[in-house]
Amino acid sequence: MKTTTTPPPLHSQRPLRRRHFNRLFAAAYTAAILSLLYHHTLTLLHSTTTTVSLSVSLLLFLANAILAYMWSTAQSFRMNPVHRRSFPENLQNSLRRKDFPAVDIFICTADPHKEPPVGVANTALSVMAYDYPTEKLSVYVSDDGGSELTAFAFMEAAKFGKVWLPFCRENDVTDTCPDAYFASNYALTDKSLEIKVENSVEKGKISEEYIKSEEERQILSQYCNKDFNPQSHPSVIQVLLNSSKDKDITGECMPNLVYVSREKRKTSPHHFKAGALNALLRVSASMTNSPIILTLDCDMYSNDPLTVQRVLCYLAVNSGNPNCGYIQFPQRYHGLNKSDIYASEHKRLFLANPIGMDGLNGPNYVGTGCFFRRRVFFGGPFSYIDPENRDLDPNHIVDKPINSKEVLGLAHHFASCNYENQTNWGSKLGFRYGSLVEDYYTGYRLQCEGWRSVFCDPKRPAFLGDVPISLNDVLSQTKRWSIGLLEVSFSKYSPITFGVKAMGILMAQAYAHYAFWPVWSIPITIYAFAPSLALLLGIPIFPKFSLYAFLFLGAYVQDCLDFISARGTFQRWWSDQRLWLIRGLSSFLFGSIEYTSKRLGMATHGFNVTSKVMDNEQSKRYNQGMFEFGVASPMFVPLAMAAILNLAAFLGGFVLVLKEGGFDRFFMQIFIAGFGVLNSLPFYEAMVLRSDKGKMPMKTTITSILLVGILYGICLLCTIVK
Repeated sequence: MKTTTTPPPLHSQRPLRRRHFNRLFAAAYTAAILSLLYHHTLTLLHSTTTTVSLSVSLLLFLANAILAYMWSTAQSFRMNPVHRRSFPENLQNSLRRKDFPAVDIFICTADPHKEPPVGVANTALSVMAYDYPTEKLSVYVSDDGGSELTAFAFMEAAKFGKVWLPFCRENDVTDTCPDAYFASNYALTDKSLEIKVENSVEKGKISEEYIKSEEERQILSQYCNKDFNPQSHPSVIQVLLNSSKDKDITGECMPNLVYVSREKRKTSPHHFKAGALNALLRVSASMTNSPIILTLDCDMYSNDPLTVQRVLCYLAVNSGNPNCGYIQFPQRYHGLNKSDIYASEHKRLFLANPIGMDGLNGPNYVGTGCFFRRRVFFGGPFSYIDPENRDLDPNHIVDKPINSKEVLGLAHHFASCNYENQTNWGSKLGFRYGSLVEDYYTGYRLQCEGWRSVFCDPKRPAFLGDVPISLNDVLSQTKRWSIGLLEVSFSKYSPITFGVKAMGILMAQAYAHYAFWPVWSIPITIYAFAPSLALLLGIPIFPKFSLYAFLFLGAYVQDCLDFISARGTFQRWWSDQRLWLIRGLSSFLFGSIEYTSKRLGMATHGFNVTSKVMDNEQSKRYNQGMFEFGVASPMFVPLAMAAILNLAAFLGGFVLVLKEGGFDRFFMQIFIAGFGVLNSLPFYEAMVLRSDKGKMPMKTTITSILLVGILYGICLLCTIVK
């Protein structure tokens, strides 16, 4: 009798046991929420108190209703969390190395002064050194800034790569990002690439001594036209490395490296990063048309050479995932300070929540570290949409040299600013337009079409990125996310309407949790101001029972446990919950205001790239755990106001109960004010104790004090009038 042996698995999946506790706790917590809302309703129906007290009761009812809804959306992440493992060592039993599918890698950059070209080049070099057949790797760099500085950086990276890639192979280097490797191997430090590029960025032009050939001169001459600027220029597509002819110093072929700066005109919409990715999607289709695509932020370098092989464990033909559209890796960061004061890890967004979504239909796309099947950008798994040009078909085989005249001509055609007119690009094909958070929106639409996804979180981080080190940069980034999320929330594709029909209640709730992130600003703002103002006026607003205590402690303890179970620490969890409160009073609030202004047709700020430039003094303060304010941002005003008001209420509340008694009536208000004070310690330090450049600007402090005084005066006047 002939026996068959089962090949070893490529991946495994294990449900987490805590899902049972999560479901029981959700039932108990739901009952407590309903009891609280019932109490609020009775209070409002039988209210005979002052106008101020009634107003506060209405505000608290609104705040608690929103908190209840947002809590309910978060439960979708806790219903069925799973843990996956991949086994790339078993891949050889299922797929020969020479049969590995080709991979196109997309890296986007937009501003050489905010995203240093040497850092972008390091990212490209790190993925070019993957443990993968080099002839099957193609790296496409989108330079939306249209800068000769970025082009020069990649011309230098192409030369350096011919030495770097064989060095990594021969020495089994896992830190394949040159900057990361040399940082831990000082004796082998090679600064030639860094020096040339950084000198050029500092001068704002390329020195003649750095241009070594006529070919390089011709490439850079394209930027010398007086009409060439970041907002208006023709397309520039340059094949810097061609795998069919370029070899490294050992004679092995190099990966393809293609520089792309799509055409831009002020009269044509460019759709920011989504537009750049769609241009790369089309340009790459004309050149290589690889079946797998990796999208990567310019500051998110590879930290594991085996990453692509891990992906094949899920996307290989015999992996058992025919409807799997993409594999999402978590965003992980280097250079975090001990407490992660700005909560830059985003544990929930990048680790805890994806584990929960992975037990449903899969995680959302977070913009970087994601491997797609090219096929997902052309309709659902059972509803293929034909592109307008057969050369864009995901099954089309490119049979011409990558740098042939015909291929380059087609690539320029696909990169033109008017190409998408009267087509489905951005609506039914490619990355989706309509939101500043193109990653969230694209992943959401793909899953609505029927695609599933997988969360892959290996022990060694697949990618590592930089973090912003100033509070203004952190909040500006989150404000941009808030605007984009609200654009989805109130569109015809809203998760609470379209999403429920397309993917079911739990997945729709998961996406709704993100879509309505900015509405956190309403309850957080109410709780930051209303209880403290009422306390200063001597008005008790909370009932004398422990329901509030259970709701507060239950939510916070569960959140802390989730955070720590995602490889976090208590110290970083405290920073995370503090930043949640800070975002609610600043970026979420201002993002909501800007979105509303935009909907009303009022002028708003444009898209701003988050700076990746590291200032030495800022870095020093960040490593010491000090908040960086520095600039007089309007977003700091409500934060400073809340800090000042809560301190006054906390001290005033103790004076009140010492003079008049009734500690039990005012306990909750004193507790909330004290909790606000505890979270505001960095603000008091920045307003009073610090003298460095990162302190809170005096203008912001004075403005905040005046506004708190005016707010208190208005409330006091209302009580007197009554």
